[in-house]
Amino acid sequence: MPGFVEKPEPVEVPGLTHLHTGKVRDLYQNAAGDLIMVASDRTSVYDWVLPTEIPEKGRILTQLSLWWFEQLSDLAPHHVVSTDLPAGAPADWAGRTLVCKSLRMVPVECVARGYLTGSGLAEYRQTRTVCGLALPEGLVDGSELPAPIFTPATKAAVGDHDENVSYEEVVHQIGADVAAQLRQTTLAVYGRARDIARERGVILADTKFEFGFDGEQLTLADEVLTPDSSRFWPADLWQPGRAQPSFDKQFVRDWLTSPAAAWDRTGELPPPALPHEIVESTRAKYVEAYERLTGLSWS
Repeated sequence: MPGFVEKPEPVEVPGLTHLHTGKVRDLYQNAAGDLIMVASDRTSVYDWVLPTEIPEKGRILTQLSLWWFEQLSDLAPHHVVSTDLPAGAPADWAGRTLVCKSLRMVPVECVARGYLTGSGLAEYRQTRTVCGLALPEGLVDGSELPAPIFTPATKAAVGDHDENVSYEEVVHQIGADVAAQLRQTTLAVYGRARDIARERGVILADTKFEFGFDGEQLTLADEVLTPDSSRFWPADLWQPGRAQPSFDKQFVRDWLTSPAAAWDRTGELPPPALPHEIVESTRAKYVEAYERLTGLSWS
């Protein structure tokens, strides 16, 4: 059964209570009730958390999320309270740790798609719909959609797939008012991010957000607009009708499904350790995404 190849033991920090070890983040709580999110260097592919880490990945994606939170703050407030390192935390947590508000989380993955690929493409090929939304004939892998669409999914536990659901199912689950708020905010944030990325020569094909309520205020949570939660493509290489090169862990996926890995992703055995060159290529792709999107140099 997919999951962790080697599940790490939580770090013990005085004054912090360990709540959860996720695929790529560890969650703690301090005495004030704030959540402490620590982004690891772990990588999750094909529902497995791999035994090999990508150096600096946690820091890169945390700093990219912080940059995006600032770009989007007028559209949706975010959950970050501080980036200060909690007292007694290991030095390795620096740059990868966020002190966040404790929110009433909405149990829906809020996905926005501007281009057709991934699970949306698979559904479209069968029914000409995505999450129950009818789309035009003739679309192919990488096609730009007539307009961005909201395609929610249910959250999955480690080792399970998120499941795409219809908007009507979201209404049934959380109510019409909250569902409408989620859809409107998701598409507004996606539109802003898509335009910012486009100015930098990057296509934001799709992305997923998580939201919670701070009192009555819908608030952006978790990470936002990183290569782990989004598909970013170089605009100059975009060519509908094929899989697009991307700023994420595609090197890892490609290697694991190659003869070199000698691994059957449909079998029961866990994936093998990654070779050094795949690790370095993947790290370089994360750095490139950070630098192209923010205009800042990674150091």
